Amino acid sequence: MITFDISQWRAWAPGRSAPADWQSWANGQHLASSDATAPDVSFLPAMQRRRLSHLARMAFAVGWPLSEGHAQLPLVFVSRHGETPRTFSILSELAARQPLSPTQFSLSVHNAVIGLWSILRGATCEMTALAATGDGFEHGVLEAAALLAEGAPAVLLIITEELPPEAYSPWIDDVPFAYALGLLLTPGKQWQLAPGAAPANPTLELPHGLSWLKAMLTGCTSFTHTGKRRTWNWQRQP
Repeated sequence: MITFDISQWRAWAPGRSAPADWQSWANGQHLASSDATAPDVSFLPAMQRRRLSHLARMAFAVGWPLSEGHAQLPLVFVSRHGETPRTFSILSELAARQPLSPTQFSLSVHNAVIGLWSILRGATCEMTALAATGDGFEHGVLEAAALLAEGAPAVLLIITEELPPEAYSPWIDDVPFAYALGLLLTPGKQWQLAPGAAPANPTLELPHGLSWLKAMLTGCTSFTHTGKRRTWNWQRQP
């Protein structure tokens, strides 16, 4: 079992950016996946914004405000599918026998977001990019907790997924809408997380990060996330 505090959080999805928006969603208000709203990254100069994909913009939109006041803040970045629109574009160019853009390729790799983050923030501290199955959120929390245990005063955790191209729909069915969630973890005992045995029939309506957010906003103090190989038991001090 690991323990930690979550001192701040931010989330973004089309039509949802303020805490009140997410509270309405947690209370049952429908979130439209067709909203074309773009993440607000106006805190970056225009030339720097141009290099950011939609996935990177989501990550920066939730993570940048949480990192204010922290000169060197360790970062754990989690995405199961990563830059699917960008990689699909590259594969389409290959299929059409077109020359590939070196920039497109370099920004399609899974750790491109934390590379851009390091450059734009001038950060040289620990940064990790993870790609896991349905319980990648919990693996990110474990990684962040390990950094806290090694003496980091705070760790930024960012989980983000982009809506994949339609061609991937038969295989990617765990992204209900594009979203990003940022958590600032600090030492403490507000939250407890412990792994359990694998369930017989794992079911979960939402990705784990969004399920956690909904449970937190509705005041749940104990809940379980299920994956293919294990369960994750969450508890929150009332």
